[in-house]
Amino acid sequence: MRYHRVSTNVVSMHKQNLSFELTIFDDLEELPQDDKKLLLKAVEARKNAYAPYSQFQVGAALVLENGAVVIGNNQENACYPSGLCAERVAIYHAGATYPGERIKTIAITATSKKYIVDRPAAPCGNCRQSISEYELKQGAPIKILMMGETGKVLQCDSIADLLPLAFNDSFL
Repeated sequence: MRYHRVSTNVVSMHKQNLSFELTIFDDLEELPQDDKKLLLKAVEARKNAYAPYSQFQVGAALVLENGAVVIGNNQENACYPSGLCAERVAIYHAGATYPGERIKTIAITATSKKYIVDRPAAPCGNCRQSISEYELKQGAPIKILMMGETGKVLQCDSIADLLPLAFNDSFL
């Protein structure tokens, strides 16, 4: 096997650190009332999740600018790629039902039938990309609240905090 070394002349190199802000609440009771109510809607949604394979139930609830609340939960399928996460169920439902209405906040919570989820569950990569697309589409950030079954609640003010180098339409 041959190895080939390529050299280039670099005039200057830049090193940058990316950082993000995260608000941490010790528990649900510390949240502002509106955020607490939204997370409790997500808890109700997760109870109806269809998760017979993973036993990991996720609920999402989002509030739109018009005040409407849309819920979603994960929907599994024996053919795993055919399932859908709670976040995308809620976002796509909002996009189909309330086209053009901005999403202000999305609350995400998870539980398992196998163990206690004692830390916040963050959106998977596919959901992060979908939330990013909706932020770009609406031209405004979406606040994200995340919690497990018990414990701390995390808040990000935008998906950019969780997906700082997002792929978007500027690449197309």
